[in-house]
Amino acid sequence: MSEQLMRFAVSRVRRPVALATSLFVAATLVATGWTAQQSAQASPQERGGFAVKVLSSRADLISGGDALVEVALPRGLNPAKVKVTVAGRDVTRSFAVRRDGRFLGLVKNLAPGASLLRAKGGGFSDKVTVTNHRNGGPVFSGPQLMPWKCQPTAVDKQCNQPATYEYFYKSAVPVASAGFKPYDPANPPADVATTTTDQGVTVPFIIRVETGYQDRDQYKIATLYRPGQKWKPWAPQKQWNHKVLMTHGGGCGISYGAGGAPSVHEGIQLPLVGDVLPIDLPVTDEAPAMLARGFAVVSTALNNNGHNCNISVQAESMMMVKEHLVETYGEIRYTIGSGCSGGSITQQAVANAYPGIYQGLVVSCSYPDTASPGAQFFDYHLLRKYFERFEPLAKGWTPLQWAAVEGHLLPLNAIVADEGLFKGAFQPTTACPGISDQQRYHPDTNPGGVRCNIFEGQVNQFGRRKPAVWSANERKLGKGFVGVPVDNVGVQYGLEALESGVITPEQFVDLNATIGGLDIDARPQAKRTVADRPALENSYRDGWHNSANNLENVAIIDHGGPDPGLAHDARWAWSMRERLDRTQGHHDNHVVWFGQFPIIGDPSYFTEGLLAMDRWLAAVEADKRDVPVADKIVQDRPGDLRDRCSQVQALTSPDGLNIPLLSPLIRQLLGPALNPILDAVNKGLNPVLDPALRLIVDPVLEVVCGAGVVGKVVRTDFDTPRGVAGQNTTSDDHKCQLKPLNRNADYGVLGLSDAQWNRLKAAFPSGVCDFSKPGVGKGGTVPWLTYQDCHGKVLTGGQPLGTAPADSAGGWNSPAFDGWQRTGKRGDLGSCPTRTSSTSGSSVQPEQPGSPGQQSGPPEQPGPGVVQAGNASQQGQPVVGAAAGSAEAGADASANGVLPAAGAPRIATIVGLALAMLVVGAMTVRRGRRALQ
Repeated sequence: MSEQLMRFAVSRVRRPVALATSLFVAATLVATGWTAQQSAQASPQERGGFAVKVLSSRADLISGGDALVEVALPRGLNPAKVKVTVAGRDVTRSFAVRRDGRFLGLVKNLAPGASLLRAKGGGFSDKVTVTNHRNGGPVFSGPQLMPWKCQPTAVDKQCNQPATYEYFYKSAVPVASAGFKPYDPANPPADVATTTTDQGVTVPFIIRVETGYQDRDQYKIATLYRPGQKWKPWAPQKQWNHKVLMTHGGGCGISYGAGGAPSVHEGIQLPLVGDVLPIDLPVTDEAPAMLARGFAVVSTALNNNGHNCNISVQAESMMMVKEHLVETYGEIRYTIGSGCSGGSITQQAVANAYPGIYQGLVVSCSYPDTASPGAQFFDYHLLRKYFERFEPLAKGWTPLQWAAVEGHLLPLNAIVADEGLFKGAFQPTTACPGISDQQRYHPDTNPGGVRCNIFEGQVNQFGRRKPAVWSANERKLGKGFVGVPVDNVGVQYGLEALESGVITPEQFVDLNATIGGLDIDARPQAKRTVADRPALENSYRDGWHNSANNLENVAIIDHGGPDPGLAHDARWAWSMRERLDRTQGHHDNHVVWFGQFPIIGDPSYFTEGLLAMDRWLAAVEADKRDVPVADKIVQDRPGDLRDRCSQVQALTSPDGLNIPLLSPLIRQLLGPALNPILDAVNKGLNPVLDPALRLIVDPVLEVVCGAGVVGKVVRTDFDTPRGVAGQNTTSDDHKCQLKPLNRNADYGVLGLSDAQWNRLKAAFPSGVCDFSKPGVGKGGTVPWLTYQDCHGKVLTGGQPLGTAPADSAGGWNSPAFDGWQRTGKRGDLGSCPTRTSSTSGSSVQPEQPGSPGQQSGPPEQPGPGVVQAGNASQQGQPVVGAAAGSAEAGADASANGVLPAAGAPRIATIVGLALAMLVVGAMTVRRGRRALQ
């Protein structure tokens, strides 16, 4: 390769300076040993079948000091001849040929930052740069939110503490208990039930729940467990089927302290409307049902949307817990998400922003993201402030007219959304966990306090407001608050209600002339709200606005039911479908089930959806064709897995009998006695019934719950205030382009009087929304963004991590789902050296993962509400974005272009530079002589 580069450089020379430059480049490339054979991206075949593979995560995103690694060996190579080192430290003793014949090892005590992991033996050699991040984070989400209150049992400022374990069991006595009972391994009870997994392994129905802390917050992992038996990642207990269910929490909020991870072994509580009507449905049994089949069930506090609404932090926490799962329990076949409301937001937004976290989604009470219902609830808030006054009543407004402008049947939906969701998320003066009343922001009495709205948690993503738009408090503090990507400039509220004659021209004009907006402190103002820039563009870029442009490799089942006015409009499932149609040209990876139980469709949908998703992904996993994952997702979807309306149409399926409302309760109370009977009945019925006929209301039209207006009414598929204002049904244009007011436009049968027209012009001096054009700042979500460079400095708005290092994250999923690792061009993340030797001069000491005191934590942080990197370079802050497989030639050169640290390569580089300078000098003298002649 070096000879080819030299010939190329010489052949392209046209001037002496170019020759000198080419010679210098070629000499440098030779000196640093950069050859095709040693490229990090070379395939195992190109390396003779010898390859170092980091299984537990992307090699550049390792955390906690451990990494599960495989050294793939060519046939005939004796493993005893292989030596493995990391940063010059011999770790060969961690490796062995495991029971599946693979040469695996858990590499421990990785120092923070980039280290070279190298394997040699039998004339073969391969290496990868492993970049380790502290267990307390961050990994890619950027400087962490401060101040942060750890749990009382934390051993350091990063909230670390050793993991704890609890045991539970299911009773074999029917009706004894619908849930799990505590299990004491020292005094085992006599009534333990048994369960048979989907792999045919029968074991006592005992589970272990691990609780630990990563990224400054809690995680939980539950599995079937045999007390007293060993469990190693290369030799897990046989009852684990290597499949993962990820549970989530509802709501949307911000916290300044560690919280609790969602349950991993009980029916999920459904906080349907925030703190107003928390409804617990103990008859759901998705976690127990999947544990019984051998799944691991996992959650993190940070993927609970009500605790943390930041997509990148959610994804980071899930990535870290998946890594820990692989390193502790074993490799994963695929991961399925499950969750309602905020849980649906997390799944769909993270799946689009960080592809590969999930392979399947089961969402309910569905929202596509935070931004879309957020704009709806923002409008509700403003409309309520207009309607709920004396003046509109004097103008003849009725509650039914309010609802018509809001896009619903009754004003109840707006009231519930505003009181239960919007105010708590948007207003900076609302109380939030981890912040005392004395610390909390108040515009008059504590302008320097901690702001408790969800935007403050997005400072790395959205950035701070520019001085030109600062409020008085921002000017007083000398810094902007976090930008807010919300806008209502040009929105003609109630336009379709006017056109249809539901409201009068005077009502329409007065509403739009009076409604105004909110200022940065969420207080009413006369002028419309203008979205902050670049927060608006960044909110699309980071996935806060879900453009659905990276969802082709994930399977989705969305189940819901009629919404009587609890702010979970059925329409959002169809909005997501339209976004998929727009970006993919189809929605064949998206299935909708609509039932008659409010909001969720049917309690049995949770478990039934997971079982159906399991069959779907298992079919993809078994597909060995060399075709894109997206094609497999579509083509391998089971034939009976279709859109449907009402659970009554699906009493039996390949997954078992599904009795409306009662299936979860029957399974929990009577499962041990009735399951064999029900399974036998199902096997007898299922072949007889035609799946297509019983799963679709209309097998010809293939529509859910009827066509046209009938279907919309049955599904309660109502509109939003912006939909009534003319916005399209994808509902993701959050700042519209403007067009001039046109008096000839449709303003109702009566039109507008001169006075009304003049007042409308005054209300819209810049024009009105043109929803036929894409929204301002609108763009697709950029996958796998990082918000910190390799020194820990914030990258506001994010830079793409790009393609994962070769042969990494293979333990996350079966090979059939590979492809998410190739996410595009890497951003400019900076350049940091790679640690290749334990004596390279680094003062950073290796941490002891999982042991008390493993983190020293960041230095004391200034003032409430400050987000900063915390002098990252002095803490051994991890390197982000370092490439795998840096050059070998006995050099300490890193793969990202840093010059060698010492030794012959550096000397060769200096020699090359000197030669180049001599050539340049000689040619310059020669030119001077010619000029004189």
